Amino acid sequence: MTTTANGSGTGPDVRIRPGTEDDLEELTGIYNHYVVGTPVTFDVEPLTVEQRRPWLLAHPPSGPHRLLVAERRGRLLGYATSSAFRPKPAYATSVETSVYLAPEHVGRGVGSLLYASLFEVLHGEDVHAALAGIALPNEASRRLHERFGFRPVGVHEQVGRKFGRFWDVAWFQRFLPPAAPGRGA
Repeated sequence: MTTTANGSGTGPDVRIRPGTEDDLEELTGIYNHYVVGTPVTFDVEPLTVEQRRPWLLAHPPSGPHRLLVAERRGRLLGYATSSAFRPKPAYATSVETSVYLAPEHVGRGVGSLLYASLFEVLHGEDVHAALAGIALPNEASRRLHERFGFRPVGVHEQVGRKFGRFWDVAWFQRFLPPAAPGRGA
């Protein structure tokens, strides 16, 4: 899957494609920005490229667990993932989704472009529910998820400690259309 987009300030030269090993260094850099400067992820120390490799390998180019990147002129603008929600078999049709953007591309429509592409590829998979955990406060992430049909389903209070304080996590959920006939379980 490779698409070129021209929407919401992203420009005609933004390409959405599966993430690959060649992207791992830039993906790690984008993620580490959020690790060291924000509470949006509960990792507390920056990760090395080698530490991040198993995460990359858990997102193959097909199936319910995807990694899509947005790039322009060979530079990554951000990425979106659908990952295993929990390891027990009955959770197999649920995924946890997330979007991380290079800080200079926040608010330019890249997150929406990535999520639109992610849900397009998930349409053909055996995925029933998408969930997203959002560390609070994060109004931009809340708006993005609601724009894509997520609804709030609860808040886990004070479940993460980072930067010397406790953070709440709001959970959002949406259901996906059934897998196409002949696909999935």
